[in-house]
Amino acid sequence: MIESPPPPVMPANPPAIVLVRPQLGMNIGAVARAMRNFGLTDLRLGAMRNFGLTDLRLVEPRDGWPNPEAGPSAAGADIVIEQARVFGSLADAIADCTLTIGTAMTTRDMIRRIASPAGAVAEMQALPTTSALVFGPERTGLIREDLLHCHALCTIPSNPEFGSLNLAQAVAVMGYAWVIGHEAPPATWIVNHEGPAAQAELAGLITALETRLAEHGFFNPAPGLADSARRMLKNILTRPAFTGAEVQFLRGVVRSLVQPRGGR
Repeated sequence: MIESPPPPVMPANPPAIVLVRPQLGMNIGAVARAMRNFGLTDLRLGAMRNFGLTDLRLVEPRDGWPNPEAGPSAAGADIVIEQARVFGSLADAIADCTLTIGTAMTTRDMIRRIASPAGAVAEMQALPTTSALVFGPERTGLIREDLLHCHALCTIPSNPEFGSLNLAQAVAVMGYAWVIGHEAPPATWIVNHEGPAAQAELAGLITALETRLAEHGFFNPAPGLADSARRMLKNILTRPAFTGAEVQFLRGVVRSLVQPRGGR
């Protein structure tokens, strides 16, 4: 008697799928279906544990949520539709995530790490914490302000003359990468590295720096340059993947510059 091979061992930390300003309910439903397609269930030892992509987060959906057009195109992926959450901003949607990877065809002239689907999945599976895959709206994709929230970008290899994938196709590609990605070598970390800080901690550091710099007139250069300066500050601070301890240390540095210790 030939025994069937055991199901693959999947990490128990599937990423959140974040849709930024999605436009059509039917597209959200198709994304839910793609997420459910690439979920796995571990039935060994009589235990049923779901390793599927079920955490769907919507940022400012154009037609509101719930949307009746999502159900038919979800084709039975009810668990994803029912548990979908709506957020007022991308920052809120990824506040609990320690690794955020945006999908984009271009870096929009920004300095960012670029990962393949397999490389992005290997990074996420190496972490014991929550990560996020971020997808932009159907018409424009992620814009520069969205990409500033991402630690790295993922580009899906495609025809350079016709490379635009629809939303559900892009999610399906990344879902497939998640299923087979456990075969890719995991990312390596420095000894005793505790992992990157959560987005909320990093956002607090950026806000503290912006506040102090604004008080000292840093954002009052030639007209039109203030927004560019703020974007550069955020771009610099979100790139290195600071740990939580490093973020707290930098917050202390900022406080010390305003309120010197010892009364000096």
